[in-house]
Amino acid sequence: MAGRFPQRPTRATVRGGHAGVPGTAGTPRRTAPARVRRWVPDGPLDLGLTLGPLRRGPADPTFRATADGSVWRACRTPAGPGTLRVRAYGGEVLGEAWGPGAGWLLEQLPELLGAADDPGAFVPRHRVVALARHRRPGLRLARTGLVLESLIPSVLEQKVTTDEAYRAWRLLVRRFGEPAPGPAGVGERPMSVMPAARTWALIPSWEWHRAGVDDKRASTILRAVRVAARLEQAAGMPPDRARARLEVVPGVGPWTSAEVVQRSHGAADEVTVGDLHLPRIVGWALAGDRDADDTEMLRLLQPYTGQRHRAARLILLSGHIPARRKPKMPWVDIGAL
Repeated sequence: MAGRFPQRPTRATVRGGHAGVPGTAGTPRRTAPARVRRWVPDGPLDLGLTLGPLRRGPADPTFRATADGSVWRACRTPAGPGTLRVRAYGGEVLGEAWGPGAGWLLEQLPELLGAADDPGAFVPRHRVVALARHRRPGLRLARTGLVLESLIPSVLEQKVTTDEAYRAWRLLVRRFGEPAPGPAGVGERPMSVMPAARTWALIPSWEWHRAGVDDKRASTILRAVRVAARLEQAAGMPPDRARARLEVVPGVGPWTSAEVVQRSHGAADEVTVGDLHLPRIVGWALAGDRDADDTEMLRLLQPYTGQRHRAARLILLSGHIPARRKPKMPWVDIGAL
């Protein structure tokens, strides 16, 4: 599910990040000035907790956090590629954007940061959940309004370790994406915008193999990008209808569609079913049952109907995770075969 585990306090997390503005060190290229928007949220806002689920691994080329508390995103918007930098200070949020998609990104800034979310509608029913909510009042559910940017990495995460999926996303975006507009797209560690739908469709089979992506996941992505325009329309639908449209694509099931709408729609009730770890974590936190399955998880989350995804995120952030009883899933690099 989105934001499966709490961020570790490393230099790559949204609370620390790499020092300095990404891409500005020693760059001769001059960038156009940023477009700016200021916005005042109607309550507490934690940028790290809100935007953290959009990051696909510590080296995600489309997402970066810096030591000054800024969060950077490189996106492919309906208006074209764009880069967004978000900072929060003094109860106000400052958004700066570059590229053809700058206007779209700034227009969507409040929704990205949870303006359409309603944390006040959530009523904790368990002490673990209540304590997690009390400790993290700034948690909002982000709504990106973009479907494909969540769908493709979610497909890459099917049936593999997160390390494998993050590596595949990183390699494919860096290889076939384009430099992020503005200062983030140049320098020693440039950010990248994910490839356009047509570019995904033209990636040769051997490049998928080198990235460690098997034929099943690659075929699912290829089927999805061929109907990319229809899938992006799902961003304007209610979450249940959006999920139904996504699941028309062979290879996209309930797990994947839930992972997408949690990010694209900020869907507060779309809990992930079919996850390897989530049922046991929820069962352990709410009932001391480390062997809970999806049916038991949904039963335990029933008191949170309408807010089940938020409840699951708070449980994950609580740290009440059962100790591992078996080795991690082995990582088989098919690109080396």
